[in-house]
Parts: sequence; C-alpha cells; structure tokens
Amino acid sequence: MFLGTHTPRLDDKGRLILPAKFRDELAGGVVITKGQDRCLYVFPTPEFQRIAEQLRAQPMTHKAARAYSRVFFASAHDEVPDKQGRVTIPAHLRAYAGLDRDLVVIGASTRVEIWDKIAWETYLAESEDDFADIEEGVLPGGL
Repeated sequence: MFLGTHTPRLDDKGRLILPAKFRDELAGGVVITKGQDRCLYVFPTPEFQRIAEQLRAQPMTHKAARAYSRVFFASAHDEVPDKQGRVTIPAHLRAYAGLDRDLVVIGASTRVEIWDKIAWETYLAESEDDFADIEEGVLPGGL
C-alpha cells in the first residue's frame, strides 16, 4: 500500500527519483498514465494489469468505458526504474499534468500520484473542507 506525501524534484532530463519507501514495490516495473484532476497515476505493473482486465470486461458498446480506455491506455508509459529508483516521465505526460520542477508525490493506496506542487497545494486547499463532510458517503458506517 502506498502512503504519505513526498516532495521530489524533476531533473533536467524529465526524470523523477521515486520516494525510497515506494521503490521496493515499484522495482519490478511501473506504468505511468494520465489521472484525474490533471495528475499522473503510477501503477505497479500487476495493478495496472488488474485495472486493464476490468476495463476489458466492459462491453464495447459502453461509450464512457471506451472513451476512458482510449485515453488511459494511449497515454500509458511503462518502464522499469533504474538502480537509483528513477523513472522518466515522457514530455506528453509532463505537459498534461503541468509538471515543471517541484513535484508532490503522494501514496494513494494501490497507486502513486504525481502532481505539480502548486496544483497539489491548490487541490488540497479546495478539497480539505469537503473531506470532513464526505466520510459517510465514501465509507458506509463511518470509521
């Protein structure tokens, strides 16, 4: 499970050093793709394969599933982190997420998310008040 918030920097070659506590689980390979809210999702390869199976199970006649699958798979980039735990984020994904130099990398349970630092701070400021009000709808019965 991926947890926590980290603040790495993107190097001049578009590489990100993965947080040390995530490296073991991601060492076998990752898939980086577009996520919601203009962030990037980073999945361990087995988790990406599980999601791919779920999307494949949707009927081809389901318009939203087709549209989501196209963007999700067309933008996906797979690679194995190098010995220093670095992955290269392709230019099209950096542009989508507005990534410059300062990043925020968060653990989001079964995936990692990569955010531009300012975009994350804005998202968090806008979302924290809502967070307190949504527990019952998201977690039936509460904590």
